[in-house]
Amino acid sequence: MLLKNLVAVFFLIISIAIATPVNAQLKSFQLNPQGDTINAINKEDQKIGKWVYEVGELRGEPGYVEEGMYKKGEKHGFWRKYTTQGDLLAVENYILGGKDGLQQYFNFLGDLEREENWRGYNPDSPFDTIAIYGTGSGEIVDYKLVKAAPYSIKHGEWRYYEPGTGRLLRKEQWSNNNLVNPNAPKTATKTYTKPDKVDKTPAMLEWERKNKGKKIIDGRTGL
Repeated sequence: MLLKNLVAVFFLIISIAIATPVNAQLKSFQLNPQGDTINAINKEDQKIGKWVYEVGELRGEPGYVEEGMYKKGEKHGFWRKYTTQGDLLAVENYILGGKDGLQQYFNFLGDLEREENWRGYNPDSPFDTIAIYGTGSGEIVDYKLVKAAPYSIKHGEWRYYEPGTGRLLRKEQWSNNNLVNPNAPKTATKTYTKPDKVDKTPAMLEWERKNKGKKIIDGRTGL
């Protein structure tokens, strides 16, 4: 038993020694039980690498654990959220802080409740061009190149499921953050239909015979 403990300590020391050159570039970091570096912040105060959060219960809302990767201080790649008992709650995908692609959300029983599709910030276009307007003139006098902020927009199909059965309840189609409903009922165009000819009663025929050729006075206008 003593030999096994010594071997375990030896390998722990070796792993720390190997990680030291990398960790020396970090402002702060933690080691998980396996000796892996997590929750690291570099000298530029950016979160990098693998992070694991544990959020406690708050105002009646149950706590959860969240894990994933950071790149340049932003969430990047796949992130997963679990209950404190280890049950999967969400699978999300990010590109430099913005949701991108398919996201899946589960209830506390593990049933899939919702699937979302998003379009994220394009890291290949890291800058935006903004217009500079003249004072009081409203005219564009120059353009300025600025760093684009991470963003994400709803784009694609969203699906909602019935917990327990997995039955699809409804679908939504989004395009650039605008809800599109191709199945919306079209407003019916009213068309005029000529009424069927009504047979005249004997009383109507008698009234026409007596008033034939007479001027009809409108009781509302007196004309």
